Parts: sequence; C-alpha cells; structure tokens
Amino acid sequence: MSVESVILPEPWELILATVVRIVPYGAYVTLDEYDNAEGLLHISEISSRWVKNIRDHVKEGEKTVLKVLRVDPSKIHIDLSLRRVSERERRAKLLQWKQENRGRKFLDMAAKKMETSSEQAYETIGVPLENHFGSIYSGLEKAIAEGESVLVKSGIPLESAEILMALIKGKIRVPQVKISGILELKSNKPDGISILKKAFTKAMGLKKPNNADIKISVIGAPNYRIQVLAESYKVAENLLDKAVKSAIKIVEDGDGEGRFIRKP
Repeated sequence: MSVESVILPEPWELILATVVRIVPYGAYVTLDEYDNAEGLLHISEISSRWVKNIRDHVKEGEKTVLKVLRVDPSKIHIDLSLRRVSERERRAKLLQWKQENRGRKFLDMAAKKMETSSEQAYETIGVPLENHFGSIYSGLEKAIAEGESVLVKSGIPLESAEILMALIKGKIRVPQVKISGILELKSNKPDGISILKKAFTKAMGLKKPNNADIKISVIGAPNYRIQVLAESYKVAENLLDKAVKSAIKIVEDGDGEGRFIRKP
C-alpha cells in the first residue's frame, strides 16, 4: 500500500484503538477506524501521574479511546494520548462506535433479506443514510421517529426501505433529552384550583413533535415542576418555552401571578 493511498486521522481527533504490543516506553496500537494503521502511545501520554507499570493502565488486546497528537504522513507515524481523553469524550466515542457497528449489522441483515452482498447494501442504503444524516445509525433513529418516508427521501428504494423498517422496528429506540424547571403559579380567586388545572391542561396539551412529551408534577403549592422530553435540546427548549408561556398566560388572565425558574 503506498503512503499516498493511506487515510490517516487528524491531530486532536478521537480514535478507537486496539493495544497490540506493550514495550518499556509505551504501547503500540492499531487504529480500528483507519485500516489498522499503527500508532504509538508513549508512556508519558498514558497518565497525568507517574506510570510505574504500563500494564496497570493498558493491556494487549484491549480496545481504548485515544486522542491523536501528531501525524507524520510520510512515515505513517501517529503519536497518541490516553491522558488527554476526558471521561465524557471516552463515553461519547464508545457510544458512537457501538452505534456504527450496530448500524452495519442492520445493513448485513438487510443484505440477506434483499439477497444481495453487504457491499451492495452499503451502496444502496448505507451511503444515502451517511450523506443525509451523518451516519447510518442516525438515519435509522430518524426513520424510527418519523417513518420510512425519510429513508425514501434520502434516496433509498422503497422496497429496501420497507425491509429496513421491518428489521429495526422494536430494536432501536429514539434517544431523548430531558430539561425541566419550576413553575410558580398563584391564584387567589375562589376558583383558583380550576384555573391552575386549566393552565396545566393547556401546557401539557400543546401540539408536540414525535417522541416528545410534557409532564407537570406538584412540588408544593405554589411550585410545580415542568419537565420536557424531546429528541434534541433545540426541540425541548422550544416546547418548554411554549408550555411555560401558555400556563402563565392562563393564570395571569385569571388575575393570578406566574413565573418560571429554570433548573439545570
């Protein structure tokens, strides 16, 4: 393989690697996502603390998330770091890797149903999903949320889209984000309880996107927790804003008082 034909990662990119050889000055790894190109995890980049025994931190055959420090394309040499990977980055990268693997497995299953090769299934289904949604798994999540029409719109043939939907139904759940806050609502009118119930009903009855929900629970009058679940923070924030405004308006129209306190 010529140097020119090798695709290498960029500096500061997070990569998934497999430890293949441990030496006194560090560990050599193969990059799972880059045709098993080899990289070096130097002992100084294993931990922010003194490393007495490298094997206390990494083991041969183990998969680990590393950060790319330097890349020398002329020598296909890659310097990597473990100590510069935060726990949040590690979890996010492992989740991405697991999802990509799962997406590929669904493609293999679809290939068998379509009586074609995995390579052809990737061209027919995988490429459109990656082009339109960024990854195969993201496209499958979108299909679960909105139906097979999103697959067809991305360029996947109807028959293939139907096969794929049958495979993923019940096996992929759309992820949700959750945001919440406190509604402080006061009404001194004799029918104040009815006004509050009307405010809650209005807020929770708003038209919601697919897989979104609004919940209101009592903390202790006049404080009520409002919680919104949605597919993204943008959708959740928009829905929360509408729900809060609609509830407060009904209370204020009834000569009451209302305010919203955002909670992390």
